[in-house]
This record gives sequence, C-alpha cells and structure tokens, in this order.
Amino acid sequence: MTTVLTPASPLTAADRCDRCGAQAYLRVVLASGGELLFCAHHGRKFEPELKKIAVEIQDETGRLSTTAASADDDER
Repeated sequence: MTTVLTPASPLTAADRCDRCGAQAYLRVVLASGGELLFCAHHGRKFEPELKKIAVEIQDETGRLSTTAASADDDER
C-alpha cells in the first residue's frame, strides 16, 4: 500500500481548539490518522506531550504577530 501525503490546508477561523473552542493555530496529526487542533495557548501548554505523539505539527501561530495589510500606517 502506498501512502500519499498531501500538504495540509491552512487553518481557518472555523477551525477551533479541541480544548477551549478558541480559534485553532496548531494542527497535530497523529500516527493513527487523527488530528487535534489547539489555540496558541494550549499548543504551548501541551507542546512537550504533543511532540511525543505527533507525526506532524502544523504551527500557524506566526499569523498572530503579523500586521494586517489593511492596517493604517500608524497601526503598523
């Protein structure tokens, strides 16, 4: 059997943290094929344990510190 890995789709506002329901910024893919979604807070909190069980971690927390393109110059 051949396994084809496809790039993970970007997380959206509809993706919610499995722990608290906030917007998810981390997707953790498990060896079983399941996935867990976490907000930045819970992703940091559980990071050591997640690294032990994850096949892949998609971390989009960098999006939290970027300035929106539509922001005024004085907001940048």
